[in-house]
Amino acid sequence: MRNCSSHSSVWLLPDSSSCSSTDSGSLQHAWNFVTSHEHIIRSPFYPVMYSFVVYTTFCLPYLILDALIPAFPALKKYQVQPGTARPTLGTVMHCLGHSVYNHLVFIFPVSVAYWYWRPVQLPQVAPELHRLVLGIIACLLLFDFQYFIWHVLHHKIPWLYKTFHKKHHKYSSTFALATQYSGAWELLSLGFFAAATPVMLGCHPMTEMTFFIVNIYLSVEDHCGYDFPWSTHRLVPFSLCGGPDHHDAHHREFISNYAPYFTHWDKLFNTYAQNSKKNKY
Repeated sequence: MRNCSSHSSVWLLPDSSSCSSTDSGSLQHAWNFVTSHEHIIRSPFYPVMYSFVVYTTFCLPYLILDALIPAFPALKKYQVQPGTARPTLGTVMHCLGHSVYNHLVFIFPVSVAYWYWRPVQLPQVAPELHRLVLGIIACLLLFDFQYFIWHVLHHKIPWLYKTFHKKHHKYSSTFALATQYSGAWELLSLGFFAAATPVMLGCHPMTEMTFFIVNIYLSVEDHCGYDFPWSTHRLVPFSLCGGPDHHDAHHREFISNYAPYFTHWDKLFNTYAQNSKKNKY
């Protein structure tokens, strides 16, 4: 018998098609693997562990590159700011400790409260591939809009900037672990957008999990300090995505490029700054 409950966790929310009898193709095998570990997903510790593991996993390759640059100077050509030194071990440990603190003190209590209020029950049927892809794109576009409005307000209103957002701008030369170097208000409000977006769009739990992973990856890539030929913004046509140099310009100048991923809102409101390395490769 299919489990068609509409309840889920803060990270895993239902989709209107979750009980469809339509064949979900290759995604069903992956979803069967996920649901076979439902006892783990049901744990109140799961959301915070999932968040932290995904984040640090995406940060690690860039931190390794930072450590390798002294031995391999050729890597400097991929740096957004090649004239600046990469973060020291002390800086890395400081940001990592800050992330651990935020996850334990802020994310964990909130996720437990939501876990208690909305118990996890996963559907047995995976979403169709096209619904998953379209759902992720829709989530990214909606989150991008929410973040743009939030970001503009926290720069244009001095009290908001000084009280809540200034901490994130401590590093004008960004690196991977600077992605979540922020205060509790910023962390929780943007986390709320990320959690609420799939709910608003009625996404399948698998779509939400994948959106969460893609969202974290793009955030880390934006802050990593490297612009590679295979960076996401170079793979998406028509300059629709900003990329690391685009976001790094925001940390350098504070007056442009407020949207996290896409460029259309900044172009529309005349806050777009052209990427200096757009045609480098």
